[in-house]
Amino acid sequence: MVVTKELLQMDLYALLGAGEKAADKEVKKAYRQKALTCHPDKNPDNPQATELFHQLSQALEVLMDAAAWAAYDKVRKAKKQAAERTQKLDERREKVKLHLEVQEKQAQAQGNEVEEDNRSTRTLEQEIACLGEEGSQKLEEQQRLIQEQIRQDQEQRLRGKTENPEGKGTPKLKLKWKCKKEDETKGGYSKDVLLRILQKYGEVLNLVISSKKTGSAVVEFASVKAAILAVKNEVGLVNNPLKISWLEGQPQGAVSSDGTSHSELSQGSVLSERDCESLVMMHMCQAAERQQLMEQMRREDEEGMPT
Repeated sequence: MVVTKELLQMDLYALLGAGEKAADKEVKKAYRQKALTCHPDKNPDNPQATELFHQLSQALEVLMDAAAWAAYDKVRKAKKQAAERTQKLDERREKVKLHLEVQEKQAQAQGNEVEEDNRSTRTLEQEIACLGEEGSQKLEEQQRLIQEQIRQDQEQRLRGKTENPEGKGTPKLKLKWKCKKEDETKGGYSKDVLLRILQKYGEVLNLVISSKKTGSAVVEFASVKAAILAVKNEVGLVNNPLKISWLEGQPQGAVSSDGTSHSELSQGSVLSERDCESLVMMHMCQAAERQQLMEQMRREDEEGMPT
């Protein structure tokens, strides 16, 4: 049996109406059913009946010959794999095409955005160019204020060093007050309360309440002067006074809040009028804050009492 090229191009299974895994009996049965319908004697007016009947006969010959059947299946399988590869390649080409189209649209959109930005930039430059002398003066004034604020911030950060020529770093004070371990109010001194009390004297860099020792905290001021004022003047809450002492950064001549002299505030110097006014205002603020805290604690106690 010689398998022709034309025969290999045909789908013999579809021609016979048999499955790819059909047995010999099934192939023969499919041939008989198909051959009866297209036999030339039954289709005298159909010129294609003879050709179809001949093709059915060739298909049966191929599928009845084991070697020819194997050769046909091998060629058919190769064609199927080639078709699948072609389909995948077409799909890849389509994806690449779509990707290129998307990139082209994105590039076009970016180009439009760049052009729009250029137009906006030109418009902004024109508006800036049209600003009058008054606008320029306002701009310069704002820049000057910004520079001044930056300078003040830098001076404030460096104030601890300039006021502490001994090079002991930022001053740190130790705070003590009466407090029982089971006291949830911490003797009336929470971190917020301590900050409100101490920030009157100057910038507080850090405040740490001891978690091991009740009624104890450490405060770090940005300047020595603020620490000195706090040590000398602060007494804390009326019903639970604060004891403040130096921990680090104590200048020569500085003492605790026991009323003794201090070199910067007492020895050989007199407080300026502004310093006196500041101290008076601080004492007034302290008294008002103590009163507010006492009133708040009284209200909380009343709210917590059982009805």
